[in-house]
Amino acid sequence: MFIHNFKYAIKNLFGNKMLIFWTFAFPIILGTFFSLAFSSIEDNEKLDIIDIAIVNNKEFKNDEIMKTTFKELSNKNNKDRLFNTKYVSLKKAKKLLSDNKVSGYLFIEDNNPKIVVLKSGIDQTILKYTVDQINQTKEIIPNLINKEVEKSPINKVDYEKIYNDVNKLVSKDTSKITDISKSNLSYTMIEFYTLIALTCLYGGMISMYIINMSLANMSMQGRRIQISPIKKSKIILSNLLASYIVQLLGLLLLFLYTIFILHVDYGDNIILIIILSLVGTLAGLSLGVAVSTLLKKNEATKTGIIISITMLGSFLSGMMGITMKYIIDKNIPIINKLNPASMITDGFYSLYYYDGIERYLFNIISLLIFSSILIIISCISLRRQKYDSI
Repeated sequence: MFIHNFKYAIKNLFGNKMLIFWTFAFPIILGTFFSLAFSSIEDNEKLDIIDIAIVNNKEFKNDEIMKTTFKELSNKNNKDRLFNTKYVSLKKAKKLLSDNKVSGYLFIEDNNPKIVVLKSGIDQTILKYTVDQINQTKEIIPNLINKEVEKSPINKVDYEKIYNDVNKLVSKDTSKITDISKSNLSYTMIEFYTLIALTCLYGGMISMYIINMSLANMSMQGRRIQISPIKKSKIILSNLLASYIVQLLGLLLLFLYTIFILHVDYGDNIILIIILSLVGTLAGLSLGVAVSTLLKKNEATKTGIIISITMLGSFLSGMMGITMKYIIDKNIPIINKLNPASMITDGFYSLYYYDGIERYLFNIISLLIFSSILIIISCISLRRQKYDSI
């Protein structure tokens, strides 16, 4: 009977055109609008390659760390390169700067690197910051050499090997300075995270619809279920499982569309993102069950309530304005701690911005607690429902 009712529920859900639209079509339409609206912003935020000149004198050629770092940062095969570097004489560097063909030039004299610019700006600041970082790293070399010498046996210290090894290590580390402006500030990713949260919570309409079909005061089918000898728990569980499967299909379609059509990069934590989406979908379904069982309203009113709750939660989590979540977290943090949309998006942010998964796990547990509380309250409400006549 469980399998039979499960198949019937699946067929019933796919026969409802409104649910199919909100589950499958609406997230894709919204995702397409996000891609069109925010892709240009992403491109504008990414740093342009900076034209610079380096005076290729003897001191620069002897500075292995400086030379290796700028070689890496100017490598045309590196998609994240920062500089387009010209190695020229001092006279030529001055000419390029005066003609505004470079943002500035580097000149090493008496082991002291100098940055020469005509004006201040973001490009000039980046050049100065890069040189300062390289100099700070170079100062580490003596300390590393001393530590290596202390580790070596007495009378067996190979100073040349130690120096070469340390110099190679530092050169390798300093060459990792790259342009990460786009990965650190992604409007598109923020919006797509809230879109996934919205899609998860829209599963509440599916569970609300299917639970309404089991309530005697909402449908003829519910009246037949109430007077039938079949266990109500089996019917409700099979209906909820069908709702969960249908919602997961809608979520899968959204992921496939955004990844392969819109080319959204969810990063290396796709498995954790999927797990969070599964738990978020459970939270959405539990919300629909609670609205269906606790409110004695018609189906249209319940649908409006779920859409309102979902849209409000998405708004507070940053969908309509990426600063809204920050404002709520700063001034009224309790709201987003109870907001399932914020729990889902915050879990995504933690994967995107932090190395550890402690905050991610906190949001997973919060969503599970949220779902459990709503389901328990709904079950108690269902058991207490009685009808004078059917």
